[in-house]
Amino acid sequence: MNILDEYIDAAPTAQTAVDIFKGQWISKLPGLSELPGQGILSGDNELFNDARIPWTEEQFGSFTGLKILELGPYEAAHTYMMDKRGAQFILAVEMNTRSFVKCLIVKEIYDMKSAHFMLGNFIDYLKNTSETFDICMASGVLYHMINPAELIYLISRVSDKVMLWSHYYDKAIVESSQTVLAHFDGGVTVESEFMGFSHILYKYYYQSALDSASFCGGSAPHSYWMTRQDIIGALKHFGYRSFQIGFDHTSHPLGPAFCVCAAK
Repeated sequence: MNILDEYIDAAPTAQTAVDIFKGQWISKLPGLSELPGQGILSGDNELFNDARIPWTEEQFGSFTGLKILELGPYEAAHTYMMDKRGAQFILAVEMNTRSFVKCLIVKEIYDMKSAHFMLGNFIDYLKNTSETFDICMASGVLYHMINPAELIYLISRVSDKVMLWSHYYDKAIVESSQTVLAHFDGGVTVESEFMGFSHILYKYYYQSALDSASFCGGSAPHSYWMTRQDIIGALKHFGYRSFQIGFDHTSHPLGPAFCVCAAK
């Protein structure tokens, strides 16, 4: 590598920063007010206009003035939306180095004053922190865990409210899609018990997804999925009593998924 290739020979713009990861963005970044009609070339997914965020506000009330913990912000889309909705402080913990830098780029471009990003394993953070939060946002992380019940327990220690969006295992649905079924190659299941909560885990293999620069999964070659029933059961076991279910997509191309807002 020639180190001089790392220099930018162009005027500084938002696009030059975004292009550090050219072709590797999933999210479609919003246009900038100072550049009307000029979008930023990024990804195609409308995560910066995600209906799950206003839906969460409907369940819990306004984000205004709240202290929020976000696990796995990925490209900071939800962070951006919560910042715009008046959150006082958002601590977003990301373990993927590429995603962490993307988050910093987004923070700088959109001047997200309430957001603070940290690089590291949020499981270790949750085990060691004494901080508490008004809401924990855990969208797209549970099904990437080796021990998902542990994550639910750790969340319950830091927040009385959690928004959790996750894929889940459903035998009939999974077996109806060869694409999804292939990730459960061999049908490995594990009888698991964590702090008195007994459940079944289903081993999910990332396979060729690990070869992608935009990979956004866990830190191991595989993870374990829970059933929808066991996810709700774990939330109840660790103290959550009020539940609102939304976005229950049984036909999601990557496997069945749902969103739950739970409160103690």
